[in-house]
Amino acid sequence: MVQKQKNTLALFYCQNVPESSDEDRKALEKKYGPSIRFFPIPCSGRLEPVHLLRALEEFADAAYVVTCPEGACRYFEGNHRAEKRVKMTASIIAEIGLEPERVGILIGSKDNPKSLAELAGEIFEDISGLKPSPVQI
Repeated sequence: MVQKQKNTLALFYCQNVPESSDEDRKALEKKYGPSIRFFPIPCSGRLEPVHLLRALEEFADAAYVVTCPEGACRYFEGNHRAEKRVKMTASIIAEIGLEPERVGILIGSKDNPKSLAELAGEIFEDISGLKPSPVQI
């Protein structure tokens, strides 16, 4: 029986995302084991492309950012900055021959807030079709 390789995810997330406390994060780490690594940040706007690229280079098959809900950023436009930087990172990795789907962003919704656990599950579904990163081979 062949066991399916699980992708490794670097998950950068705004600390204002619902249910993103240390207890919630530890429960997710227990659920997903070494397939996920969390990087809480005070604001997603502080994230730079180099952070995503470094994660892809060192250990991750995919690197995603989860932001606070649209219009709820404490710093007014942090999630907009993060979105621009993720798009820039996707274009960089596409230029070097990697799939741009290896990086992504989920912007929370005020109307339908989702927990960090729900968002992590959605991301794992999205990246399930990716092959292991050729960078780590």
